[in-house]
Formats: sequence, structure tokens, C-alpha cells
Amino acid sequence: MLEQKSSCIAIDAMGSDKGPAEMVAATKLAVEKVANLRPIILVGDEAVLKPLLEKEGLSSHPDISVFHASEVITMDDKPLVALKNKKDASMLRAIELVKNGDASCVLSCGNTGSLMAAGTIKLRTLDGVDRPALATVMPRKRGHFVLIDAGANPTAKAEHLVHNAVLGSDYCRLVLGIEKPKVGLMTIGTEEGKGTDLVNQAHTLLKKIDGQIHYEGLIEGFQTFEEGVDVVVCDGFTGNILLKACESLFMLLKGFVTEEIQANTMRKVGYLLSKGAFDAIKTQLNPERYGGAPLLGLKGNVLKAHGSSNREAVMNAIRIANEIVSNDLNRHILEDIEKANNIIYNAD
Repeated sequence: MLEQKSSCIAIDAMGSDKGPAEMVAATKLAVEKVANLRPIILVGDEAVLKPLLEKEGLSSHPDISVFHASEVITMDDKPLVALKNKKDASMLRAIELVKNGDASCVLSCGNTGSLMAAGTIKLRTLDGVDRPALATVMPRKRGHFVLIDAGANPTAKAEHLVHNAVLGSDYCRLVLGIEKPKVGLMTIGTEEGKGTDLVNQAHTLLKKIDGQIHYEGLIEGFQTFEEGVDVVVCDGFTGNILLKACESLFMLLKGFVTEEIQANTMRKVGYLLSKGAFDAIKTQLNPERYGGAPLLGLKGNVLKAHGSSNREAVMNAIRIANEIVSNDLNRHILEDIEKANNIIYNAD
């Protein structure tokens, strides 16, 4: 199942909040800025996409093609209902291209639940992986870290967290370029035995595979944004709350700062004098820098971008998809999961 006939990237061109025009514009940016870009298949309504490609000057590009799909899964659609009733949806057709070996990765800005459900049902998990996990890159002090699971599997078992550690380490090596990522397990205290049964069981298993991964041990919430670890492991319930809370807090602080700067002329002048510092902070915190979150552990690459992603964010997601395909991420995951399972399932 890992052998693909094609190394194309299939893009769900219809699921974005900003519409297909933004997806086509993002494709043009990728053609211009992403080195060694794989061929791209835009999946969606031909009648809509072909004029947009013409407008962007991509209609005759040899590595850009269109695969027609007549339906769209909306943000309001219930995942399983959409999978049953919208069989010609652009998201599903894009996933099927990966399943059939006509593409190696699917990228979508569409309904998260539908993408995870369709990806899991149609592609199935890699051998040795029980549940897929959603990985996302987040800012920290002087750099970034990988959070996994960010919401795919809210009711995890201890072995799932071990798999998350392996998946997150492999992805961290690829996307952040860290050769030996340091892994931490999220809990409420770093003392041995403190935390839920799930955390304690996972902690025991992770210590057994220390050496295969670089396991630093337990970490608390306040350590997450320090420089102690490169991969933060948790169940999908905890990870999704952390992710959404951070996104909300960032928007709140952004609003506070904007309001205070605009309060009077002196503050506006101060902002102009400090604009370089503010721009540097904005770059560090910018979620568009790593525009996609992969659903790791499937027999095929699935990348989820935010529904409201602009063309720059989608272009970065295409870049990540290109790196995943070029570096054959799933082959590395298969090898490392097999090693980890041999230890945790055959340990005395």
C-alpha cells in the first residue's frame, strides 16, 4: 500500500472558507516558491477551476491538472452523513486518488471531522498503528515544537501515546529539522506516579523505548513553551483543548495590544518606533508558517489546513506536503513503529 504510482499532491480545491480562487492562487504561489514541487491535482468543479487556472496563467502548466468532482462537503455537514451522501465530494475524490495510488498526499482546508473520518476509513492505518494522530507545529521560546495528538483520538490508550511519540518524532525531524527531537509527555506534575492512569502507563512504556526516541519524561503545561522538549505528547482530548485555548489566547492578546496602541498618538508613535520588534513577534507566532497539520499513521498522507487559511498559508501547507512526499515519511514511520511495538509488546 505504500508503493504509489504517482508522487502527485491532490488538493481539495473546494473546501476552503475562502473559496477555490484562493486555492488556485496558493497553487500559483507554490509553483513560484516551492523548490522541486511535485505535480498538483486540483480536485473540484471543472467549470469553476479551469477559468481560475486561466486567470492565474496555469491552464497550460504541465504539472497542474484538474480532477472533476461535482459536490462539496461544507463545514456544517456531519462527517459520516457527508461520507454517505456526498460520494462525489472534492474531499473524498482527493482521498481516493491517494488510495488508488494516483497521488501520494491529499491537502484539504475542509471539514476536519469529515477529513479525519474519510482518511481513516478509506486509507486505513499503517501496520502497527492503532489510531491516527493529528500533529501541529506551535511556537515556543526561540523556535517551534510539535504537538501530538491535537484532536484525532480523544480516548487514547497507553500504547497510542507511545505511537504518538514515534509519529511526532519522525514528523519533527522532517518539518523542523531536529535530528534527535526531545519528547515530553504532558501531565499535571513531573513526580513519578502523578497523573492519570493513562499517563502513568504511557510513561512506563515510553521509558522502555528511550533510546529509539529521546524521551525526556513528564512535563507540565507551563513547560510546554520553554525549550525543554521538541515534541509534546498527549491524547487528542487534551491536545485539542491546548491548541484551541492557545489560538484563542493569541487572538485575545492581539486584540488587547491593538486596542492599547490605538488609544492615543504617543502610543501610535511608540508602535512605529518598535515596529521591527512587533513584526519579529508576529513572524514567530504566525500560524501560516506551517500551514498544514498532518493526520499521521495512515496508509497515505493526509494534510489538514485551517478552513480560513489564506493563499500564503495554503502555499506553506503545499510545501509541507511536498516535503512529506519527497522524504517518504510513512516509510520511516513504519520502520520506527515496528521497532517500538517489538519493545512494548514483547517486554517482560
